[in-house]
Amino acid sequence: EMFAYEMHDERFSVPFDYPVYFTRGIFDRENPLLASVLDRRQESRRHRAVVYVDAGVASAHPHVIQQIKDYFHDRPKELELSSSPDVIAGGEAAKRSWDRVKDVLWTIGNHHLCRQSFVIAVGGGSVLDMVGFATSLVHRGLRLVRVPTTVLAQCDAGVGVKNGVDEHGAKNYVGTFAPPFAVLNDYSFLSTLENKDWVGGIVEAFKVAIIKDAEFFEELCRDAGQLRARDQAAMERLIRRTAALHLEHIRTGGDPFEFGTARPLDFGHWAAHKLEAMSFERILAGMTECGLPVWDDLIEQRGADGVLVILDGLNQFREHLGGALSVTLPKGIGAKVEVHQVHADVVEQAIAFLKERHASHEAPG
Repeated sequence: EMFAYEMHDERFSVPFDYPVYFTRGIFDRENPLLASVLDRRQESRRHRAVVYVDAGVASAHPHVIQQIKDYFHDRPKELELSSSPDVIAGGEAAKRSWDRVKDVLWTIGNHHLCRQSFVIAVGGGSVLDMVGFATSLVHRGLRLVRVPTTVLAQCDAGVGVKNGVDEHGAKNYVGTFAPPFAVLNDYSFLSTLENKDWVGGIVEAFKVAIIKDAEFFEELCRDAGQLRARDQAAMERLIRRTAALHLEHIRTGGDPFEFGTARPLDFGHWAAHKLEAMSFERILAGMTECGLPVWDDLIEQRGADGVLVILDGLNQFREHLGGALSVTLPKGIGAKVEVHQVHADVVEQAIAFLKERHASHEAPG
C-alpha cells in the first residue's frame, strides 16, 4: 500500500496547418500575395510585423529593403511595419551566436509585438533557422512567415517544422519544433545565387528522390544538363517536387515532431553508404552531370586515433537520436531501409570505391 498511486493518462492532438506558396516578386507593390497571406485568418485587424533580411540577399538585391517598406506603406489599413527591415548576417554565422538570437528577442520585445503579430524572415536556411528559433520563444511563439531565398531553403529547410542554432559543438543542438504561419517561395531570388548555392539544393532533390520517388530521380537525370546550365524552369520543377515530397513526409510520416528515432530525410547527412553497384553508379552519374562534386578529401580524414572522422559524426548523430542508431539508407532507387548498425569496414570500402571512381573520371583523356 505504501506505493499505491493514481494516474490520469491524458492524450490530445493539436492540428497544425500552413500554406506553402510559389510565386515571383513577393515584395512587388502590385503583388497581393503577402498581404492576403498575413490576413488568411480574416481577423479584421491591422497586421503588425517585423522583417529580417539575410545580408546576402540585401547585397544581391539592393532594392529589396525599399521594396518591403513601400509594400507596407501602400497598405496602411491592412499592414504595419514596426521598424525598418533588419539586415542580419547569413550563412553558418547566423547560427553560431546567442547574441543574434537575443537581438531578435529584444527587437520583438521593444516593439511590443504580441502572439498575433508577424515575424517575416527573408533568407537562406541559416537565417530562417535562427530567426524562427527566436520567434518561437517569445510569448511561446509569434507568427513566423518564411521567405526562403536559396534552392535548399525553398525545397527543404524553409518548408519544414524545425528551427535551431548550433551550440555545444553540434549543429542544431538547440532548437524547437514550430510550424510556420506560411511559407512564400519566391523564385526571383534564385537568379543571383552563387553556383555552389544553386547546386547545393540539387543534392537535396537527389536525396529525397533516391529514397522516395524513382520517377523523380529519372527526371533529375533527364534535366541534368539544364540544371547545370542554370535553367530556371528546370530548377522550379525541382523545387516544387522536392518541397512536395518533404511536405508529404511531414503530413503522412506520422511523426512530424520526431518523437521516434527514425529520421528518413537525414539520409546522406553523415557518411557514405553501401549501395547496389548499379544504383550507386547511376546516382553518381546523374549528380555529376548536374555539376555536383561527388568527392572531397575530407571524406577520408582521420582523427588522431586513425578512425574516420565521419564515423565520429555517426556517433554524434546516434547521441542526437537518443542513444540508439537509426539511419535511413536507399534500397535501390525510390525506396528506403532503416539500419541500426553501420560497419566501419563497409564504410572504408565505400570510400575507396568513391575515391577510385573520382580519380578515374578526373584523369585527363
